[in-house]
Amino acid sequence: QVQLVESGGGFVQAGESLRLSCAASGSIASTNDMGWYRQTPGKERELVASISSGGRSNYADSVKGRFTISRDNAKNTVYLQMNSLKPEDTGVYYCYTRREYGNGVYGTRYWGKGTLVTISS
Repeated sequence: QVQLVESGGGFVQAGESLRLSCAASGSIASTNDMGWYRQTPGKERELVASISSGGRSNYADSVKGRFTISRDNAKNTVYLQMNSLKPEDTGVYYCYTRREYGNGVYGTRYWGKGTLVTISS
């Protein structure tokens, strides 16, 4: 089993910054993809950013240039630095991890319980 614990959510004004953290523990694969999704009322959960075990990152178009994903493999932790926040960034942010098998094949995705981010205009 894998456990993921997010932290860093909160309430800020538009234009401000937040940094989310997610610590993974348990049976973590040596090569794993990690990332963040977010969900807002009435919408499906959407990918915000991901980072491979090799450090390759991927971002949603809506956050490119504002958000930066990073990871500390020694701590099994992934971070999401969110700058220039907008009201539309409001939502519950979920961390995930999944094993990388290579050639675009992945294992089961494990999720954290989420952390609420609220941006006031």
